[in-house]
Amino acid sequence: MTLRTRNLGTTGPRVSALGLGCMGMSALYGDADRVESVATVHAALEAGVTLLDTGDFYGMGHNEMLIGEALRTAPPARREQALVSVKFGALRDPAGDWIGVDGRPAAVRNFAAYSLQRLGVDHIDVYRIARLDPQVPIEETVGAIAELVEKGYVRHVGLSEVGAETVRRAAATAPIADLQIEYSLLSRGIEQGILPTTRELGIGITAYGVLSRGLISGHFTRDRQLAANDFRAHSPRFQGDNLRHNLGLVDALREIAERKEATVAQIAIAWVLSRGEDIVPLVGARTRERLTEALGALDVTLDAADLAAVEEAVPADAAAGERYPAAQMALLDSER
Repeated sequence: MTLRTRNLGTTGPRVSALGLGCMGMSALYGDADRVESVATVHAALEAGVTLLDTGDFYGMGHNEMLIGEALRTAPPARREQALVSVKFGALRDPAGDWIGVDGRPAAVRNFAAYSLQRLGVDHIDVYRIARLDPQVPIEETVGAIAELVEKGYVRHVGLSEVGAETVRRAAATAPIADLQIEYSLLSRGIEQGILPTTRELGIGITAYGVLSRGLISGHFTRDRQLAANDFRAHSPRFQGDNLRHNLGLVDALREIAERKEATVAQIAIAWVLSRGEDIVPLVGARTRERLTEALGALDVTLDAADLAAVEEAVPADAAAGERYPAAQMALLDSER
């Protein structure tokens, strides 16, 4: 199959209009099924998805090895169409705790070497530091990635969760394909200053969290019990009154979805798709069933009346609770 495609900025690759975010197959959303995860990657490639997104710290390398396995066992034609986006720099200890960020040039080269090995590839298509290292100028980190581009180990430089000023400094150092950042009906902060800046500079957006970690998927319920190793058990938007308020927004979306003969998830994804051809949503499907549902969003057209109804149901800043706990919010250059 061939899906609609979009460009990652003016200098980046052309990719499927939806990408597959693979983090949940290894970490942060409770236990995952490795066999089903590999089958889901294969199904995505078969459906025409070309962009696979991972991080070297997802499961401390587990996710990269899983993607490597999926690519190795995929038909050659599907394997060749895959473009892999990798985040690096987040440091963890043996207990899985987060212990900082490292954006030093030597660390960039080291992280890349391990990722290439785990993925089983000779190059990474888009490479980006997951969070800005406050001790290292972005020019040094981006410059090190640019050197990897010159040597053929990386194809394109990306950014992740940085603010407009950092985007400008990075773009003055090397061509930037895209900025990966959270963007959804519940997280619209980029519309104020970041999105205008990326558009001015010809930088694309890969939007993660388009279903707010399942909160606006239409499948999350008030009585759902989350495992201790599920990030959402500690996420402000999934707690108490915040959860009740946010699921009320989902109920309003459900009415629109029923009129459109679509699911709530498809409406939420279609809304992100409608925000511009420079935006590529990443869907974090962990199963083939959820992948099929997400891909159905490409068949949902939201006209002006539909978009107005969505805006009325979920106005900007309607979400209750921050998108991360306070300690993690403090690490986000994009929130400063």
